[in-house]
Amino acid sequence: MEAKQKKVVRSSFYLYDIQDIFEYGEATFGEKAAIYFYQEIKSIVQRLETEYLLHPECHHLETKTKIYRNIILGSYLIIYRIRANRIEVLRAFHGSHSPKILKTAKKIKI
Repeated sequence: MEAKQKKVVRSSFYLYDIQDIFEYGEATFGEKAAIYFYQEIKSIVQRLETEYLLHPECHHLETKTKIYRNIILGSYLIIYRIRANRIEVLRAFHGSHSPKILKTAKKIKI
């Protein structure tokens, strides 16, 4: 069974998060590496249009319907929510954040 295509929307928190990730990567690894990682994030998020069921449920945001999913990319966790007609990309956290902070993604409205 093939998943139906859904529109992907990004929260303002996510947009700030990836900007911070890029700036950290640029300062730490250089511009070329930061651009590559940024493009990798954008590509994976764009593919959520059809691949939103591919990723596992986020263990920090468990629900019966498993609407909260996460993508693990290097040391980062990208959290998204599956809605009836769209995919909402909520945050991009570094893996070292506490589960308490990760749970704040549940309250994000788009």
